[in-house]
Amino acid sequence: MKVKIDLDMSAEEARTLMGLPDLEPMQQRLLEQLEKQLASNLSYMDPEALVRAVLPAGAQGLEKFQDMMWGMARSAMGGGSKSGGAKSGGTKKGD
Repeated sequence: MKVKIDLDMSAEEARTLMGLPDLEPMQQRLLEQLEKQLASNLSYMDPEALVRAVLPAGAQGLEKFQDMMWGMARSAMGGGSKSGGAKSGGTKKGD
């Protein structure tokens, strides 16, 4: 015996039927926070600075480029210090 049931409902209705929480407000807050962080980090994404960092030939140019990329990554993660996480004792300012 085969039984087939077709339900025509929206995703919101299905979540409510199954008792799942509505995560939309949390997702909206997360997206707003992400947009703010992205907007604040756009100043670090200057194409001219990237080209100037890569143009000098040799290990020194590569090292400068690597330092710049690490700095952008630290800034994007909320850190602003130039020292590495292991050297600073692994604690954050906000803790």
